[in-house]
Amino acid sequence: MKLHELRDNPGATKPRKRIGRGPGSGTGKTGGRGIKGQKSRSGVAIKGYEGGQMPLYQRLPKRGFNKPNPKKYAVVNLGLIQKFIDAGKLDAGSAITEDTLVASGLVRRKLDGVRVLAKGELSAKLDLHVTGASKSAVAAVEKAGGSLTVTTAQAAA
Repeated sequence: MKLHELRDNPGATKPRKRIGRGPGSGTGKTGGRGIKGQKSRSGVAIKGYEGGQMPLYQRLPKRGFNKPNPKKYAVVNLGLIQKFIDAGKLDAGSAITEDTLVASGLVRRKLDGVRVLAKGELSAKLDLHVTGASKSAVAAVEKAGGSLTVTTAQAAA
């Protein structure tokens, strides 16, 4: 076998259907759309339409509520904070604020504040000042001998 003899197995590839290219093509005139009606015309979108019957998505009961302006927090895990302290990017001796976390590169941007979660191990004694924290994160910081202050006052960003 030579390079120029390579080809797909018979039936593996089909030629592209060229719609609306004259009567000789087999898909000329109406182009496979049938005759008349909404679907034969261009610019038609009838996704959930059921011919005038009440559509399924309107018949089903609705539950819950989606807040139009939810708070978005930048999430930080304690394990990551420890990793940055070990790498020397954060100073455990001084107070760690949201601005310090952004400056170190641990948090990209504050959004509506920084929330600390308890994933990972923490061994350093920290003084953290953040917008939010889980109960287990507060417990983990205090167990390591540090303090975690949750500030409620939002700074205008």
